[in-house]
Order: sequence, then C-alpha cells, then structure tokens
Amino acid sequence: MRGCRRGGGAFRFRRVLLSGERFTRWCKPWEDAYDVHDFYSAGFCPFPTREEFWGYWSCAIMANRYECGVGQVYLDLIELVRGKDYFVITTNVDHQFQLAGFDKKRLYYTQGDYGLLQCSRPCCRETFDNEDAVRTMSAAVKGRAIPIELIPRCPHCGAEMTTNLRCDDAFVEDAGWRKASENYSEYLRRHSGCKVLFLELGVGGNTPVIIKYPFWQMTSKNPRATYVCVNWGEAYTHPYIADRSIVIDADIARVVKRLLGR
Repeated sequence: MRGCRRGGGAFRFRRVLLSGERFTRWCKPWEDAYDVHDFYSAGFCPFPTREEFWGYWSCAIMANRYECGVGQVYLDLIELVRGKDYFVITTNVDHQFQLAGFDKKRLYYTQGDYGLLQCSRPCCRETFDNEDAVRTMSAAVKGRAIPIELIPRCPHCGAEMTTNLRCDDAFVEDAGWRKASENYSEYLRRHSGCKVLFLELGVGGNTPVIIKYPFWQMTSKNPRATYVCVNWGEAYTHPYIADRSIVIDADIARVVKRLLGR
C-alpha cells in the first residue's frame, strides 16, 4: 500500500485572537453594554431584539471573516504540509484555512462557517453566502442595532435566517459539509493501520469529543501512529498512549516556524 509507506497526517488547529483591541474596535457598543471583552463571550449575550442580535453578529462576522486577512501561522502551516498526504479537521469557523490556500478537498470544517447563513427553522438543508448581507448590516448599525428591514430572511419560507454555526440541533449540515465529512472518513479509512501523525494544534476543552478524544482513540488502536499536541498552557495526552505522544507546551506559531527551520 503506497499510502502506508508514505504516511500521512491529520491535524486540528485553532489560533484566533478573540479579545483585545480588535474586539473593542469592532464591538465596543456591546462591550460597554454587556461587560464582555471577547467575541466568544459576546455571542452568548441575551440581546433584547433581533435588530441588536444582527447588529452584533454582522460586526463580529466582518471582524472575523471578511476584514481579518490571513494569519501568518496559517501560511506557515500550509508550507509545512505542502507535498504531504495531509487532512485538516477543524472546529474553527473563520475560513482561515481556505484563505491560506489549503485544498478544500482536504478540509473538514465541523462547526460551520462565519460566511454562511441558514434558515432558522430550518426548512431546508441549504446554506447561503452572507458577505453582501453582512456588509450591508454592519454599515447600517446605529447604536447597537440594524434597521428591522435588513434582518435576513430565508428565500424559501421567509423565516429569519441565522448563522450557520453549530450551537444546537438546528445546525444545517449542507451538501458541502456532508462531502467534507465523507472525505475525512475516507482519508481515515485509507490510512487505517498506516504510519500517521495526528497533529493537534491549539485544541481546548470546549469540544474534545470532536478532535482530541478521537485522535487519542485512533492513536491507541494504531501502533504505527503518533499523537502530537501543541498548546500553550493546555498541552497533555492520555496516559495510555504516552509512549507514542509528543506534548509541547509552547506558542503554536513559534513551533511551526521552528519546524520550517526559521
């Protein structure tokens, strides 16, 4: 099997600046009103109206999807895997892997995408690009709200749209999501029993059942697999696979640059 001799790697990555000056610049009205200081926490605020809900989310999506540029660490990471048989599974929703040029066929974005909307009911298994709507809404924010007529509506049933982010069982797994899931499953099937590096970059404790625990389990079942965890302040492994684990408590960007010899 050529794939076994060549080896492969699956990895998950998260390096997003959710707080600080960037949050204040884009979301100061909500920071002041609700005493929240990062995009993640602000997303759970009990906004009293849908106009304010979309006021916040249009600005947050602008900041994290359309006006953020490509992080240097993603550009370094794609250089690191170039020419290798890799696959990316990520809970990130900021489109950074795509913007950096990663092959979409080798990418599984499990939790959705800031750039997509879906029906809130939902009446269909479709998602819809939101750039035009988001730019229009964010430009129209007055105080903390948008005009009611700008609230996005489903083109099929007329219900209000919502973000395509996994937060409950109404999350829409559209055709692109299902294809990405199939590609990941096929990648794992082809590399079962092969020499594989499970490289986990920056996984926290929010959703360990999606990446961390499966990586541990697959490493334990495959004696030719190695698990690597790079995470500043949260680097650890399971004792059962400790002899085939490498744990690095350090900044991801610096580790990637060192691997590139910089």
